[in-house]
Amino acid sequence: MVTDPISDYLTRIRNAGMAGHRVVSIPASNVKKEMTKILFDQGYILSYKFEQNTVQGEIKIALKYDKATRKSVIQKLERISKPGLRKYVSAKEIPRVLNGLGIAIVSTSQGVITNKKAKQENIGGEVLCYIY
Repeated sequence: MVTDPISDYLTRIRNAGMAGHRVVSIPASNVKKEMTKILFDQGYILSYKFEQNTVQGEIKIALKYDKATRKSVIQKLERISKPGLRKYVSAKEIPRVLNGLGIAIVSTSQGVITNKKAKQENIGGEVLCYIY
């Protein structure tokens, strides 16, 4: 039984990238779908597809690799807010990841968005993870 679905999502992507898999399949939820859309928009994954073949559904993610080194484009996925210790920030405290080269995914009242968009819209929320 998985107690933290977002950590499971990040771990599956991290493990598939280290193993060199092209596609990873993850149980779906609304937050995971929004996180997947952000990863695609920011260029960290090639493509994604939402499948509804079970009650919960699945997310199929095609991972992106560097052609020269054959390493995953995603160097690090780090969970910040955990079920035991939530990490909330105000609009002024939105973190910069790797001096702006990476992204933080923030769950706000406006939905799940990147740290740059949260800073632009001047809203805070729960920092879910860092990706670079």
